[in-house]
Amino acid sequence: MTDQAASLVAQAKEWAGRYGAYPNGPEGAALTVPLRAHAAWEANDADALAELFADNGSELIGDTQLKGREEIRSYMAEGFAGPYRGMRAQGEPLKVELLTDDVALAVTEGGYVREGQSSVAPQDELRALWVMVRRDGDWKLLVHQTSPLKG
Repeated sequence: MTDQAASLVAQAKEWAGRYGAYPNGPEGAALTVPLRAHAAWEANDADALAELFADNGSELIGDTQLKGREEIRSYMAEGFAGPYRGMRAQGEPLKVELLTDDVALAVTEGGYVREGQSSVAPQDELRALWVMVRRDGDWKLLVHQTSPLKG
């Protein structure tokens, strides 16, 4: 196996491990939303992050309530150019539950990894709530909220 192929296999195994106990089935499909959000954070891509949201989606980040894709996109573009530059989001699923065939709830625990760091610092640990809806066959984020684990 080439070095490149070995690297891709290692990355695929790491990515698959992020599903926790929910790798297959409808819960795993809904869980792609937090995983795609983490990928958008890793790329510092405000457009990709905003596109994960339903048209009427909302994001509570810190004390700021954002409503709709455009407001989320604008806020995150400024953030990725400033205080969130180089920051990554990490999280492990604690719970994923289908409330209906087209509505899912997930709770994750993780946090933010600041530029130059390799892991989440204690002050950046958080728990997140994700409410996802299936629209036109794709899971979208309707509501996302984070809360710090330490006050």
